[in-house]
This record gives sequence, structure tokens and C-alpha cells, in this order.
Amino acid sequence: MTKKMKFNIHKIFALFLSGALMVGSGCSGFLDEEDPSNIEPETFFTFPEHAELAVHGIYENLRFHSGGAGIFVSNFQMLDALSGTAETETGQNSDLNNLYTFEHTGDNLLLSQWWRELYEGIGNANLAITKIPTIPNIKPELQIKWVGHAKFLRALHYFWLVQLWGDVPLMTQPVTSYLDPLVTPSRASKESVYDLIVADLKDAEAAEFPWVDASGLASRAAVKSLLAKVYLVMAGEPMNKDGYYQLAADKAKEVIDYAAANTSIDKGIGLFATLDLIRTPANENKFEHIFSIQYAAGIANAGYQDKYLPNNTNVTASGEVGTTVPKEIFLDSYEAGDKRIEEKGYYFQKYFDNGGTGSEIDFNKKYIYKHFDLPANGAPGAAGTGNSGLNYPLIRYAEVLLIYAEAQNEAGALTADAYNALAAVRTRAGLTTPDIGTFTQESFKEAVLRERWHELAFENLTWFDMIRLQLVYDAENDEFDPFVGSVIVVSGKPHTLEQKHLLLPLPAADFRNNENLRPNNPGW
Repeated sequence: MTKKMKFNIHKIFALFLSGALMVGSGCSGFLDEEDPSNIEPETFFTFPEHAELAVHGIYENLRFHSGGAGIFVSNFQMLDALSGTAETETGQNSDLNNLYTFEHTGDNLLLSQWWRELYEGIGNANLAITKIPTIPNIKPELQIKWVGHAKFLRALHYFWLVQLWGDVPLMTQPVTSYLDPLVTPSRASKESVYDLIVADLKDAEAAEFPWVDASGLASRAAVKSLLAKVYLVMAGEPMNKDGYYQLAADKAKEVIDYAAANTSIDKGIGLFATLDLIRTPANENKFEHIFSIQYAAGIANAGYQDKYLPNNTNVTASGEVGTTVPKEIFLDSYEAGDKRIEEKGYYFQKYFDNGGTGSEIDFNKKYIYKHFDLPANGAPGAAGTGNSGLNYPLIRYAEVLLIYAEAQNEAGALTADAYNALAAVRTRAGLTTPDIGTFTQESFKEAVLRERWHELAFENLTWFDMIRLQLVYDAENDEFDPFVGSVIVVSGKPHTLEQKHLLLPLPAADFRNNENLRPNNPGW
């Protein structure tokens, strides 16, 4: 096993839940044709090593996140666009523009690709979960391990789906023929989807992965952290599950307790001492990086860099299109003295012309530096490659600390441990935290939420916070307002959030071609 898994196995399950591929009088001939590049499940799961290869194929699917979605746009930008913290400098992609202004419909390409790719990952996971136990001569411990990884990934895919769309089709068995009735599934209740997510994560937890895993595979800490996050979401809207804040706090505390006892960079968990270490390639899959989407420069390139960079400035070897740019009003909401807002903390205002190797120039506004890939983009004396291999973080230890702080407080008790979790994140940012005795339960909650907005910005988490809390951060007034009725300003034009915006519309092609998906989400 290499230190950083490449996860380059081609997908072994290619039957999407896309109505355009599954239903319609004009599709049967296409579906009847054999694709020589596809691996048949009946012949693939025949050797023990196939279990690992199948699971790597599911991990590979996570890379849809940075896949293209039309001109100047990648899939990941959907969630940042909805968060109200970003804007675009180009405006040439109507699908992204409509997300920024909350004028999206089910025909939106980013929305459709999220749905399709998430179900493709679920299809791969279902196939692995079903077939791995049937592999001849597979050792029991390897069966448990690889099925555990498949269930972790299935849970992650469903967690995205249920938060974005609510009631969704719940597929747990492989679909290998377009004649299968499951090709046109009905929607299951979000309660049943969450039941599967929790069950899958408990099974993955029982597989007893190592606490940390520098290869990029999910670790025990990743499973527990994701389960803590799931419990936190289930405690909020729309589920409002009693007792789940305490479940979230307890599960996050398991990770925090391990971190307290294991502090080495290579084998432990913790916050990196300085912000620059978060984006240092040598630190991928270590310490603060609990779970990330894996990339490898020149092999499996990440598609993030140009989207974050100032449009058409020739300051990197990656190119720049500036379609996810932080709003100034959001940047101004960071506290004075916050290292995250300082130059080349999480943002930057200056870089070098001539592809990153020339003289320094000032953009006169800040851009996102949190995900800046120095080897790809280049710097004076070190020309960039233009190929980014920098991982994208899905779970950082900073988030686990904030999950614990919020959940423990919401469970009814502001403890010293909850206070210390919040303070740890703020201390690294160069900020002091008021004494614990100055907080009420409500003021501590708001302090944690502000920290989530500022620490976890542009990591595809803010939108999910908005819908579980049904709150919007008013950066101008530094307060939280009810979601419904809040106004998002884009290019000087106000856009009012409605109840329907708490869920996405179903993808139009699927909705048109599969009547079992009807009705659409309320208001769409």
C-alpha cells in the first residue's frame, strides 16, 4: 500500500439512477450494447484482492466533487454558492449564477451531477457490500475491513443526499440491469435514510479501522467523526431527534480523548500549530486532516485551484477564473487580530505575476488561500506544475472540536471541556475567548456558530449548517437570522430565501422520467 492511495480503479458499477439513462423509448438500444470497458460483477469478485480494488473504486467516486460542470465551474461550487458567503467574478456559467441567486431549478447541471454521482457511489458500495462476502477464500478480517469501508462510503453518500433532498430513493442492493424494477425507485422517508446511515457507520465502527490512516482510507477517527456529525444534524431541523445532541457530543469526545493522548503529527490527532500547515502537501491525511478526498498530481488532478483564484490575472500556473470568491462583507466579519484573515492565512490579496514567478502584485481584494496548492501554482524560484494534487478536506479536527462544543452545550451543559474545544480553535487563530462564566447557553451557542462560519468557510459545510439550524449568518450585523425571509445580496441585488430553498428540487430528467419520484419537494 502506498502512503497516499491513488484510488484509480475504474468504476465497476455504471448503472446510474439517472432517468435519462434508464427510462425512455429511445434508450433500449444503447443499453443493450456491451461496453468492453465495464467489468462484470459476475466475473470480477473472484479473488480476495478484488475486495480492495472494488472499495478503491468507491473512494475514487468522491472525486466527482471537483469534476467539471460547464464553463469555469466544478461540482463543489454548488454548496459554496448557496452559502451566501461567495460570489463569482466571471458570471459566464448560468447554472452557477442561478445557484448564487437562488433561481435554480431541477434542470441545473450542478444539482443533477451531484444526484447522479452520489447514486453512482452508492451503486458501487451496494455491489461491494453484497459481493465481497461471496469472494472465495477471502479472509474474515479482510471481508470485515473492506465491507466496513464500503458502508462508511455509502453512509457518506446518503448523508449528502438526505441533507440536500430530504426523502430520497433508498437503494441497498445492486442494480445490474435496466429491467430491474429498482431502476425506477420510489422515495424513502428521510427517517429511514438516516437509520441506514447510522447503521452503516456503526458497522464501519465495529470493523475497528486504525485510529489514523495516512493512506487516505477512512480511519476509526473518520468513522466516529462522521457519526458525530450525523447525530448533530439529526438533532437539528428537520429531524429534531431528542437526545441526539448528547450522542453527537459523546461520539466527538471519543475522538477528542484519543487526540489528547496521542499528539504526534504522524500517529496522533490535533490542530496544526499554524494555518499554513493545513495546506502543506506533506501533511495530507495526518493530524488535523481526519478524512479528505484524495488527489495525486498528474495522476488524479484536483479541479479546485482556478475556481478560487482571481480571474485572468496570470498569477499561477493553474490558470484563474474566479468563480468562487469570498464576499467582502463576509471577510469583514472576522474579528480584529484573527490570523485567518491576515495575508495568506485563509485568504490572500497579493501574489506574483508571470505565472507566480515574477514580481508581487496587489489584487486590492482578498481571495481564498485555504486550498492554495503551492507546487501546482508556483512561486518565485519554483515554477508551478499546473497539476494540483492537493487533497480536499471533508473532516478536519477543528470541526470535531466545534461539533463537540455545540452539541455538549445544546445537550444542556456548558462544560469546561466544551469551552476548551471552542477556545482551542480560537487560540490557533490568535484570538482570546471570554471567560466561561461570561457565557449563557445561548451566547455560547452563537459563539460556536460564528466560529463554524469563520473556521470552516469554503469547505462545503456552511450550507448544511444553514439548513439544519434554519439560520443565516448576517455578516454585516454579526448576528443570526431565521432562514426563511433572510436576504442574500448578489451583485447588489437582494434575493429572499423561502421555505422551499431548504431542499433542492429533484433533478428534472429523473423527475420527468420516473413517476415514482413524484411529488417534487415542496415549492418546486
